[in-house]
Amino acid sequence: MTLPHAFVFVNPAQHNLKEFDCGKPTMNTFLARFAVKHMKLGLSRTWVLPDTDSTQQVKKTPIAAYYTLASATVTREEVPTDKSLPRYPVPVVLLARLAVDNQFKGQRLGEKTLITALRKSVELTDIGLPALGIVLDVLDEEALSFYNHYEFFEPFTDNPMRLFASMHMLRQI
Repeated sequence: MTLPHAFVFVNPAQHNLKEFDCGKPTMNTFLARFAVKHMKLGLSRTWVLPDTDSTQQVKKTPIAAYYTLASATVTREEVPTDKSLPRYPVPVVLLARLAVDNQFKGQRLGEKTLITALRKSVELTDIGLPALGIVLDVLDEEALSFYNHYEFFEPFTDNPMRLFASMHMLRQI
């Protein structure tokens, strides 16, 4: 299996979205049924890492991993910071989805996908999307263990399944 270095926007004409299987039905269903629809509606953007193995004779390229980003706002009381923030909602990037196909587990592709998503968030902020940081809602305990392995996330409010990292912290990655 040959993986390119860059993630690309999901494209249903090129990518086999229905065969992706990360072991989490909701994540599989999102990629197969909603990622493209949400992009067309302007709700989120999904990037995929195609498996470009030249030995495969398929019409559509399988997906090794994907992530989805969206814009969101949070109240200043929710943000774990000492900074003085305005009273109105504060913009953040939402890491809405991140998944790796089962056949690529154990190859550190989850880490590559996470770092790529975080760097893309910083890039989007640097070119004009205002965001104080990134927020993610963790799917389950397995995912929480994965994210807690990286020391730049902190709990967002009292919910341990909602994490935050500031753009200042992400710029150091």
